[in-house]
Amino acid sequence: MQLTVFTPTYNRAQYLPVCYKYLAAQTCDDFMWLIVDDGSNDGTRELVKQWQQERLVTISYIWQPNQGMHGAHNTAYEYITTELNVCIDSDDYMPPDAVGKILSYWNAYGGEHVCGLMGLDATTDGNVIGTMFPNDVKQATLYDVHYRYHVTGDKKLVYRSDLTKKYPYPIFEEERYVGLAYKYYKLDMHYDMLLMNDVLCYVEYLPDGSSRNMVKQYRNNPKGFSFYRKELIKLPFASLSFRFRQAVHYVSSSLLQKNRAFIRESPAKLLTALAFPPGLLLWFYIKMRTRAV
Repeated sequence: MQLTVFTPTYNRAQYLPVCYKYLAAQTCDDFMWLIVDDGSNDGTRELVKQWQQERLVTISYIWQPNQGMHGAHNTAYEYITTELNVCIDSDDYMPPDAVGKILSYWNAYGGEHVCGLMGLDATTDGNVIGTMFPNDVKQATLYDVHYRYHVTGDKKLVYRSDLTKKYPYPIFEEERYVGLAYKYYKLDMHYDMLLMNDVLCYVEYLPDGSSRNMVKQYRNNPKGFSFYRKELIKLPFASLSFRFRQAVHYVSSSLLQKNRAFIRESPAKLLTALAFPPGLLLWFYIKMRTRAV
């Protein structure tokens, strides 16, 4: 098989059947479904066993103690053996022609000169999230897509599996979040991605989803956020304004974890010092927004 569709999940048994339904309906079956169960106790295991017995989709299932989304990604990348992989969250699903489009496009234009391909996300009513890629741009880094070509909205990322095994996400004790884009921006330093203006995933932003609870995540995972922002400050291709924004967040998350050495530990000490006033304001805002956390 050429593609692994992997799904990190935590107590989402009520949503997974839709994801399964559309994977079973794929017009191309050259893929497997890897489910990384990040500590669920809601009957997910039993549900997956039922699907495995149906044999409509080749399914591998891994259970692990809860580590957060990035920890589930680490586990997925460790086990994936196919050439390509794509993450489809437990509350999302792929249109029936998505696997076929991914593999056709990759086999026509992909190779070792790029790290993968990028397609579109859409809402469940069919509207593309954000904007489409420029028609005259065939490949670009993720950073350039958003900050050079000003493409907005989440996009679906398909990566070469040999590359996603690099740059594992750190696990911080008692924390459950590190920004996934850490790995993607690291790969940006070496490779472009192919761009295709096709919808590869339908997305539903649930009330308990990670993107809806970012302020709470920020407060509860200061070490993970600090690590993430510090790594983004280091990016050699990033603009000064981008790096300054990361420094503001780095200050705020450092204050949340009461790290007094954050300027000394910063990869850009002067930039971090300049970012201290807005970082302090952001720290205060996060504290006020999450007083009940």
